Amino acid sequence: MRFNKAKCKLLHLDWDNPWYQYTLRDEGTESSPAEEALGLLVHEKLDMSHQCELTGQKTNHLLGCIKRSLVRRSREVTLPLYSSLVRPHLEYCVQLWSPWHRKDMDLSERAQSRAREMIRGMVHLSYDERLRELGLFSLENRRLQEDLVPVFEYLKGAYTQDGDKLLSRTYCNSIRGSGFKLKAGRFRLDIRKNFCTMRVVKHWNRLPRDLSNAPPVETFKARLDGAPSNLI
Repeated sequence: MRFNKAKCKLLHLDWDNPWYQYTLRDEGTESSPAEEALGLLVHEKLDMSHQCELTGQKTNHLLGCIKRSLVRRSREVTLPLYSSLVRPHLEYCVQLWSPWHRKDMDLSERAQSRAREMIRGMVHLSYDERLRELGLFSLENRRLQEDLVPVFEYLKGAYTQDGDKLLSRTYCNSIRGSGFKLKAGRFRLDIRKNFCTMRVVKHWNRLPRDLSNAPPVETFKARLDGAPSNLI
């Protein structure tokens, strides 16, 4: 296979990377601070703020197109358009690039808030009031729920081929709380605490026993939807 040198870039990861120079057909390969792969922007410092900015630009462009195209901004029209055209960009592979800086979280929530403001009769309401009126969750809450579902499946025996030490767990006999408690791992870099297997620990341990012990995953999802305010 022949490679096109003009399309090949070198991305150095990790703080202690020695930044070796590689060659392709006896020519040096150009370095790049960030590269996009499958719709995700991977930065050399593994900082997801750049991905959040890119997602915010895409969603603002789509919201502008929807706003200019709609004549009657009713709930029945605007909400399905947002759910099908805009929110998928805000949640595409979000388990990988889930924002952890407050400014990045607010950037995502502003996109959803802007869509809610487009609905007639919602401008005078606050963001939380709009969500309650429409029966929706914040994006932060949705991300947390999407994190907890794979954890539930893992603890019930799924993903055994992907590794049996993704999460450290102990069994708890306490009446309150879930039967399976997760143990937070020890790590050298602060960025590690934002990985999915780390950030879900405290939230899982706060779940009530009847929720975490729900046999089928469908029941777990349904009960999780019924108690969003207790998760964060």
